[in-house]
Amino acid sequence: MSQSRVPLVDLAAQYATIREEAEAAIAEVHRSSGYILGRAVEEFEQAFAAYCGVKECVGVGSGSDALHLVLRAYDIGPGDEVIVPAMTFVATAFAVNLAGATPVLVDVRAEDALLDPSRIEAAITSQTRAIIPVHLYGRPANMQAINDIAAQHGLVVIEDAAQAHGATYHGRRCGSLGHAAAFSFYPSKNLGAFGDGGAVVTNDSTAAARLRTLRNCGSKRKYFHDEVSSNSRLDTIHAAVLSVKLKYLDRWNEQRRQHAEVYDRFFRERIDVGMVEETAGCVSSQHLYVLRSIACRDRQQVIDQLKRSGVDAGIHYPFAIHQLDAYRHLNLPDEALPQASRWAAECFSLPMYPELTAQQLQQVLAAFDS
Repeated sequence: MSQSRVPLVDLAAQYATIREEAEAAIAEVHRSSGYILGRAVEEFEQAFAAYCGVKECVGVGSGSDALHLVLRAYDIGPGDEVIVPAMTFVATAFAVNLAGATPVLVDVRAEDALLDPSRIEAAITSQTRAIIPVHLYGRPANMQAINDIAAQHGLVVIEDAAQAHGATYHGRRCGSLGHAAAFSFYPSKNLGAFGDGGAVVTNDSTAAARLRTLRNCGSKRKYFHDEVSSNSRLDTIHAAVLSVKLKYLDRWNEQRRQHAEVYDRFFRERIDVGMVEETAGCVSSQHLYVLRSIACRDRQQVIDQLKRSGVDAGIHYPFAIHQLDAYRHLNLPDEALPQASRWAAECFSLPMYPELTAQQLQQVLAAFDS
């Protein structure tokens, strides 16, 4: 009998737990026919703002749009520079370019791949307007240090919280730690829609009002367009599903943490892989469980070994930003961003989702000695 596979993510398993509620929520949208900015969007925005501990939430079409549009809401554009970590998903940097500004890459910390505050000030110039710390893998960035630097230089802080739904930093949820925060509701996120979706959360009512205009073709009322912008509205059906899922987010995150503890106990005793270090006072959302191939073990060999044992593994992310063709023009060698380059070369991700069973977890661990 062949061994069953352990997928990297299993969205069908999650759907099975909420199917009736999700289908009822979708059916209500059909009954109301409010498909664009319907009531379910406002209801979700209010609920998610309260969950994050902020006053405002503006739903948009994707996490990428959330980053791009929030930069515009703060009038960041041509001639401006924005500091971003060199190890992140490319959307963080693309958002800066799409706003017309210039991303300035700063290296990350060796222990956790998060933006290194000690390297930020050297990157600040007279053109710097903002910092985008990324809560990578669901682990909160060092927001106290970043906010202190930003305050000294009059910079806007925009959290990239695309992987940090429910994560906390010294008791406060990610999303409430800067001037504003961008979330993604991509289906595989801890809080995922049934397609693309995103949101900006903030205590800044002026920025929120601008975002509502920007997401709606620059319009506050129909056929009156105040500025050039795009159509980026959170779909009503997605919002309805997100409201259902939001009720379970804390439970799901706790299940992720329990799985991470099982992994942690196993990998602490090994010398052939490196673990992401925990930060005191922070509670990760455990969006991804990431290891590093060390002690002369080739990453691809590890991944191939896992796959032979029926375990899917992934790489988040195989390239640092400066290594991508889109940013070759920066002419930044790996030596200029050594930690980001090393993370990109060594990191790999194990299966992580709330519905992982004890049997699946043991299959993952056994695969390392197969």
